[in-house]
Amino acid sequence: MAQQHLDPTAGPVAGDALAAYLRAQATEFLRALRQHRETGGAAGGGPPARAQSSVGENGSKEAVDAARALRRSARRISGTLHTFRPLLDEGWSEGMRPELAWLSGTLAREHAYGARLDRLLAALHRLSGSAAFPTQASSEVRPEKGQLTVGAAKAGALLERQLTLARTRAHSAALQALGSSRFHAVADNVAVLASEVPLTAGAAATGLGPMAATAEDRLCDAVTGLPLVTAGHPYNSEALVHGLSADTAPQPQDAPWHQVRLLLRLHRYAREVLFGDEVLVDVRLLNAGQALDRHRDAAEAAAAAASAARTPRIAPATAYALGVLHADQRHEVEAARFAFQRAWLRETVGTP
Repeated sequence: MAQQHLDPTAGPVAGDALAAYLRAQATEFLRALRQHRETGGAAGGGPPARAQSSVGENGSKEAVDAARALRRSARRISGTLHTFRPLLDEGWSEGMRPELAWLSGTLAREHAYGARLDRLLAALHRLSGSAAFPTQASSEVRPEKGQLTVGAAKAGALLERQLTLARTRAHSAALQALGSSRFHAVADNVAVLASEVPLTAGAAATGLGPMAATAEDRLCDAVTGLPLVTAGHPYNSEALVHGLSADTAPQPQDAPWHQVRLLLRLHRYAREVLFGDEVLVDVRLLNAGQALDRHRDAAEAAAAAASAARTPRIAPATAYALGVLHADQRHEVEAARFAFQRAWLRETVGTP
């Protein structure tokens, strides 16, 4: 369906729509919190099961869904406070935004570590050419393939130890966060927001179009700064230069892409405020957002493989398998950039 472009000169949607949107998101937050508590999400402290991703000890699907809904509402409230901050009480909104970001980030880590581990193990299975890791290479296998297969089992075990430990710690941190006075303060503020939005004087009648258009302009400017010409090729060898070096700094090419992902999210939330339930499904934004999500996941998986490869005293075959895994995930990063480039520029070129 066609994109609803934002007109900075038009303001048919006023600040009262902003208040309605924030109240609706606050209500969703409180509903998810109640569901989370009812499903045992705030109880217990044992390690999470591999197949689930919740802050509840029982790891039920209901608790998983409730935690996801909490994150979803927290992100939307925080992003909306950022985009439309001139219309809101400054002290209140500036105090709420970092707290919501803290909560969303804390709840997301457990899921992120679990998904990262699943992604890396699936890639190892694929790269080793088997659905199971053999303990030794067959003599009929070529040496280079055999070396990966031998190292894949130990590489997988190492990744599972490291990421399961990180996930368990994230699980405990989420439990502690949900029981903290800091979280209760956030929940109390959201409960107040569900009934009363602190708009500035005159904000209820102020058009939202210019502020939403500014969010869209920031996104377009950030995309303009991306190396889309390089991303127009399915392989970028420069992305592997810093892969397994001693430098543990994040891949320098990734940061601007992560920033575009955040700005795209803010743009989507602004469209939700303006168009409400009538917002059209923008295929361009949907495909671009999915490509950037894949980019983020692959980049973080590659970093995890590189980190594991720096573990002291690992066997050469294990290090080799982790190196191949890192290169595979950096290829996935490039494929995601290529997909984003095609999704973004195809409609730009085709739009009159």
